[in-house]
Amino acid sequence: MASKPAAAPRLFDRDLLRARLQRAQRLGTATFLLDRAAEDMADRLNAVLRDFKSVAEVGTPGDQVAKTLSKRFDRYVRADLPAQESEPLALEALSLDLVVSALALQFVNDLPGVLAQIRRALRPDGLLMAAMIGGDTLTELRQSFAAAEAELEGGISPRVAPFADLREVGALLQRAGLALPVTDVDRIVVRYDNAFALMHDLRRMAATNILVERRRMPTRRATMLRTAEIYRERFADPDGRIRATFDIIWLSGWAPHESQPKPLKPGSAKISLAEAVKRSSSSD
Repeated sequence: MASKPAAAPRLFDRDLLRARLQRAQRLGTATFLLDRAAEDMADRLNAVLRDFKSVAEVGTPGDQVAKTLSKRFDRYVRADLPAQESEPLALEALSLDLVVSALALQFVNDLPGVLAQIRRALRPDGLLMAAMIGGDTLTELRQSFAAAEAELEGGISPRVAPFADLREVGALLQRAGLALPVTDVDRIVVRYDNAFALMHDLRRMAATNILVERRRMPTRRATMLRTAEIYRERFADPDGRIRATFDIIWLSGWAPHESQPKPLKPGSAKISLAEAVKRSSSSD
């Protein structure tokens, strides 16, 4: 009897994420990353020599992408990530030419599963294009919190989410069955007056700690103040303002189609590598 696939580890409290998104709406959302992702999405699609008729946007926490793209296509729908991750995406199989997503996939517990569902929803030669937070995002804040907690509390608690890197995302695209996978990173460095101004923006982006293993007790005031001091000591510019890194990982992949380029089969080369090098050397 076949064993049941292991459930994906639950890293993120998605109920808490929804509550944080509602709080961000009340505070007034900080949208500079979404604005940039929407503009970049439009530019990247302009470079794709394809006409897409049926398009779905998955999970984006805002309307920036829809405002930028929706009028360009015959059919444009938005699909939320399910409240219960055991539920499937509301996408019919083989129904879409293009799926886009901006700044949502970094907080999915079962990213391989979501990518596989998107792959099934794409028609042959359909495209997935997405942007997600990853890489060294908030590395300065992570290091400052860790140093302050180690100094004042004798231990470190999880505060900044673990983010995927380029190689991991590329491997997940292949695992989902998408062809011609491409990943790259757009690094954005934002400057703030102090760490508390950064944290205020993170609340307005619904990007504060939603890790399941987060510490449930409020952070001590002394730890917060020391975190801000360490941040300024290590990551301030000469004018005293601090730097915060945001890495947006871009990923794309195509549903397989016979028209797509394919790698040569092993052993199909006409000459050996040694012979190719020898010929190149003799022609110099």
